[in-house]
Amino acid sequence: MTRTIKLAVIPGDGIGPEVITEANRVLDAVLEGGDVQLDRTVFELGAERYLKTGDTLPEDEQRRIAEHDAILFGAVGGVPGDPRLKQANIERGLLLKLRFDFEHYANVRPCTLFPGVESKLADPGNVDFVVVREGTEGPYAGNGGTLRPGTPAEVATEVSVNTAFGVERVVRHAFETAQSRPRKKLTWVHKTNVLVHAGSMWQRIVESVAAEYPDIAVDYMHVDAATIFMVQDPPRFDVIVTDNLFGDILTDLAGAIGGGIGLAASGNINPDGTFPSMFEPVHGSAPDIAGQQLADPTAAILSAGLMLDHLGLSAEGDRIRDAVRADLASRGAQSRGTSEIGDAVIAQLPQRGA
Repeated sequence: MTRTIKLAVIPGDGIGPEVITEANRVLDAVLEGGDVQLDRTVFELGAERYLKTGDTLPEDEQRRIAEHDAILFGAVGGVPGDPRLKQANIERGLLLKLRFDFEHYANVRPCTLFPGVESKLADPGNVDFVVVREGTEGPYAGNGGTLRPGTPAEVATEVSVNTAFGVERVVRHAFETAQSRPRKKLTWVHKTNVLVHAGSMWQRIVESVAAEYPDIAVDYMHVDAATIFMVQDPPRFDVIVTDNLFGDILTDLAGAIGGGIGLAASGNINPDGTFPSMFEPVHGSAPDIAGQQLADPTAAILSAGLMLDHLGLSAEGDRIRDAVRADLASRGAQSRGTSEIGDAVIAQLPQRGA
């Protein structure tokens, strides 16, 4: 019996449409001959849509997106400094709104240094860890404001929101992630010596959940120390769980360690399945190279692999990662365009059942 997956595709801006085209081509190739098919709906949202219509995320389109099984997202953002976009804040109005409204409370970012990929570290060792970043709270919740704006006495606040409910569910997801991996190790990262209120709550919740997972080795690290050890000794990490802001910073550092942000995939996960999860490369829209076939689609392709994992198709997700691994190992110094990399990954896909 054929299974149909309803996929919402948001190509977005800049290089987003180019890399998402290749991700979709790889998805079609890896699913070919199987009993799963994709029913895609494309939503033209982003800076270009806003400039044409003034719409960021209309309610009716958000409702339609919610009816899908998953979201494949490209990139969002126009030309930096464009005065027409300065007040629109497309990122918050589209990307963050989807994350918050769809309860994407687990932002999952794997960091793997693939064979053939040069690291900026002299001796990186075996880099293979996952950062689980809380995705719906922290300073990104929008709890703040300004007083006397534009004056010498201006005051600006940005309150970091941490709830026991929100922390517990992302911590539990991180423990379950650690349990599914061979090393079964979890490092929780915060700044408990300074952020004593939120830090204390995180600590108590981690300790409480840890009691339910006695096979998981747990340690703690201040976020500043984590940045040091992530550079000096990345193999020490297996699964990291942290809050929204710290996670944003650490995952970009992890992207650099793993060979560059152009290889960094991510999943904005709603583990409960009440809304579709969203999968996206995190490299941004790169408007300066858009339309020139210069963008590397590998991060988008790997994000599609994460999506298949989430949808219960881990064998197909593994085939995508194996193909990417083989392609990266064989690239050498050759320079290829966006669609050429897509062709190469498709050519490297292992046979079904191999």
